[in-house]
Amino acid sequence: MTTPHLPPEWAPHKAVWIGFPSHPELWDSLGAARAEVAAFARAVHADGAGEPVLLVAADDEAAGAAALLVGDTAKVVVAPFGDIWLRDTGVIVDDTGLGHAFGFNGWGGKYEYDGDADIGRRLAAKKRMDTVEHDWILEGGSIDWDGTGLVVTTEQCLLNRNRNPGLSQGEAERRLRADLGFDRVLWLGNGLAHDHTDGHVDNLARFVGENRLAIPVPEENDPNWLVYADARRRAEAFGVEVVPIPSPGRVIHGDEVVPASYMNFYIGNAAVVVPVYGQPNDRKAVETIGALFPGREAVGLRADHILTGGGSFHCISQQIPK
Repeated sequence: MTTPHLPPEWAPHKAVWIGFPSHPELWDSLGAARAEVAAFARAVHADGAGEPVLLVAADDEAAGAAALLVGDTAKVVVAPFGDIWLRDTGVIVDDTGLGHAFGFNGWGGKYEYDGDADIGRRLAAKKRMDTVEHDWILEGGSIDWDGTGLVVTTEQCLLNRNRNPGLSQGEAERRLRADLGFDRVLWLGNGLAHDHTDGHVDNLARFVGENRLAIPVPEENDPNWLVYADARRRAEAFGVEVVPIPSPGRVIHGDEVVPASYMNFYIGNAAVVVPVYGQPNDRKAVETIGALFPGREAVGLRADHILTGGGSFHCISQQIPK
């Protein structure tokens, strides 16, 4: 098989899949989560200037609710699934249009729902997209790449025994090269505190250009200050240019610190959509991230209710490169 190439997220997209909240039992407020996802879909569509949005609903009730919220700004697709995190359960599409399908075990056996293990393959089939199977567990949110063969990930997630028992760092690098074409791996340590994904990198550090990695700068009393400092140290030692991004700091939901992050932004054809949480740094974060992508509109949207389900905008989306 030809070595695959994955374009960076800022390369043109043919379309994007976005998961739509469909199961009331998974949400503190299903209606509020649906409203936030619909706002995200509309922002990505950008009145037709952005990529086509494929809003994926698990059943007919959810599809009807989605259609009412998004109108003609998205195509609603019905495909049964358990949870909406298509970044992790969807196929990863290379620049030839081939979908790369990996194993999925509910983030290390924590959240196993019917339909999640094969939703990516079924969505690819609806698009008449060929797929190739890879025989190990890999979630899309656990890696991020810059299009030059460089990928970033965390040891906490990719080497976790609850995913691929016995997988060594060297074997992980070999598989990333063979299956997705990456020839250099930047290993960060842990991800954010209280992140159910065991440290997905798309909540911690994101490529914003070739060899340019955005990492948050901690606030006072930030629960992740050590994580950010370690990530920066490793990235700089690797030779990557680090771009500082504000942190939302300590965000509380109920009595718990939640893994709120501005890094879970989505880079669309016309807009960069940044999750915000009613924190003092919201506006500064949107402006800072937006400045990295001239020619795109920077949009900050509340994502508090999506976060109660475990993630944000990047987590619920999976782009199809052009």
